[in-house]
Amino acid sequence: MIDKLEFFIALANQKHFGRAAEECGVTQPTLSAAIRQLEDQLGVMLVSRGSRFQGLTPEGQRVLEWARRIVGDARTMREEMRAAHKGLAGHIRIAAIPTALAMVPKITAPFQERHPDVTFSIISRNSLQVLSLLENLEIDAGITYLENEPLGRVTSVPLYAERYHLITAAGSPLSERATVTWKEVGDLRLCLLTADMQNRRIINRHLAEAGATARPTLESNSMIVLFSHVQTGRWASIMPKNIADSFGFPADIHKIPITDPDAEHLVGLVATHREPFTPLVSALLHEARLLAEGGKDR
Repeated sequence: MIDKLEFFIALANQKHFGRAAEECGVTQPTLSAAIRQLEDQLGVMLVSRGSRFQGLTPEGQRVLEWARRIVGDARTMREEMRAAHKGLAGHIRIAAIPTALAMVPKITAPFQERHPDVTFSIISRNSLQVLSLLENLEIDAGITYLENEPLGRVTSVPLYAERYHLITAAGSPLSERATVTWKEVGDLRLCLLTADMQNRRIINRHLAEAGATARPTLESNSMIVLFSHVQTGRWASIMPKNIADSFGFPADIHKIPITDPDAEHLVGLVATHREPFTPLVSALLHEARLLAEGGKDR
């Protein structure tokens, strides 16, 4: 039944029989037959069907909750037995918000040094997507904001606080100031992250509280795109200091603290709350705690 539940989770995630079959590495008829067998075993219809996938039935939504729980527990059991026999090995999937990508090596590098048989894949997603991927068992952990919007049932480890700076070229308005206010920043030609990003919603809120409105003339979901446009001298941006520092701007790019208020927002590692955690996730949470504590236990 575990395989059928995994097929069902893939179908719920992909909302398309063909894509779900491709994800599971089987043919579409094989997947469709497995879903029908699961329905027969449970005695309920799980999927609303027409000429194509039309969604889950109410019973299907409830079974999806159970499926995630059961499949998650089965994966934990398999991984724990493998770790007991061969040591910690496997693959960890992490999704991180764009403003946190630069700090991911602070976790992955020491982790892989300690556990060389573990590999990683890292993807960039907005905060809502990070939580959705966690819920759907498509990633093992996420790095996202912890305090501003609901997280659901997760275990979290605070890593650092974002603090915001104006990033602007020398000779541009405000570039020689020691500090600037949110009100002043709102009057500049800005390039910012897209509106689906929680970082952008945070910036919008602070500007609104200062009586300003975010009117960027360029938006992107990539921090690299924003950095490259700031370097032209035609745009300024608002960025967390930690990621601005990580890119090593040349001397003609200025990083100026934004005050009034001097805002900060907590970012951390999140994993679906589960007892016990898989050995890989447990070790990752431990690594995150070491980082949060300044590595004092290393």
